[in-house]
Amino acid sequence: MLSQRTRSIVSTLSLSLALASVAACKSEVDDKPKAKVEDAGKVEAQPKPETNTEAKTLSLAGEGSSIGFIGAKITGDHKGSFTDFKGSATVEGDKLNALEIVVGIGSMKSDDDQLTGHLLSADFFEAETYPEAKFTSLSITEKSGEGGATHEVVGNLELKGQTKKITFPATIHVKDGSVHGKAAFSIDRTLWGITYPGKPEDLIKNDVALELELSFKA
Repeated sequence: MLSQRTRSIVSTLSLSLALASVAACKSEVDDKPKAKVEDAGKVEAQPKPETNTEAKTLSLAGEGSSIGFIGAKITGDHKGSFTDFKGSATVEGDKLNALEIVVGIGSMKSDDDQLTGHLLSADFFEAETYPEAKFTSLSITEKSGEGGATHEVVGNLELKGQTKKITFPATIHVKDGSVHGKAAFSIDRTLWGITYPGKPEDLIKNDVALELELSFKA
């Protein structure tokens, strides 16, 4: 039989190998720019541009819109999406001034039904207690970035009862009274209290990728 000390050494080596595997594992998550995360920002009224154009509020359209995610562990990536979401955009002329998006966590679907149930549990999103996630923009600035990004978006992301300010690149087009935007970036899930590590031999990455394609219409 193995001694207590030997078992401890074996356990430590196994964990070290697992951690090394996580570091070496290539994932689609690694290809996404990492959002800057800070303490929640104060939501203030957006300054009005110096134009005579009347501000308009547009609604998030189901057609042409999608909210997806990618999670990763040692054995590979898992992809999923949310089917229940709503939101609005405020535009003035060809300028996007504000965004608000609310997502129904219970509408989550992943590429594995058993995994979906686990993600909705207290180990991850705790959907029964925290049924919605919400993003409220603080600023939307024209700024070129990687992957053809045209804007930098800053806003508060409320998830699992915790709110953090995030900054990420996006590609946004305003035309003929409608808005179309795309963004793909990663966030550290543990900053919102989602800390389940996974199995010792199949640890989960802290970073999760979000993939957004959103259309707003009158």
